[in-house]
Amino acid sequence: METDGTGAGVDGVDAERVLLVPWGEGDFWLLERTNSPEMTAYVGGPESPEKLADRHRRYLRLDSGTMYRVTLADGGETVGSVGFWEREWQGESIWETGWGILPEFQGRGLAAQAARAVVVAARETGRHRYLHAFPSVTHRASNSVCRRAGFTLLGEYEFEYPKGHWLTSNDWRYDLVDGEG
Repeated sequence: METDGTGAGVDGVDAERVLLVPWGEGDFWLLERTNSPEMTAYVGGPESPEKLADRHRRYLRLDSGTMYRVTLADGGETVGSVGFWEREWQGESIWETGWGILPEFQGRGLAAQAARAVVVAARETGRHRYLHAFPSVTHRASNSVCRRAGFTLLGEYEFEYPKGHWLTSNDWRYDLVDGEG
């Protein structure tokens, strides 16, 4: 299933449309490409080749949730990744989401497009009411994506991610039933 994201870009100008393509065997290159200090600064830094291979295997076999390669609707060029997966949060099961857009495609509204598309994909499962994103409080771009995608800011929380690395994150929530953050 391919899911599209639509909506307004910066200053109300129509943004490029994106498609979400389910993660496949041939998508490992994208993990390697996003494993740079610049792309991993807010999540503990680059991972070892072994950890990247483990991540790729997890993405391929998610039994609750889905990872996607984000492509431009016109032309199919890969611009990043987005996904959602199950986790326990404050005593209930929720969907969590996260994304990464390649540096040369950043600043074009594509992450917000992908986030809106993943809202649709998570809603279609009918499994959980809420979709949460937990960007670092200092990661302005990801917090802006949450806001532009319609998530509601609930507050700040301490997270250990990756293991041994503590960070303060914002909890952004989207209500998949009522259609709002």
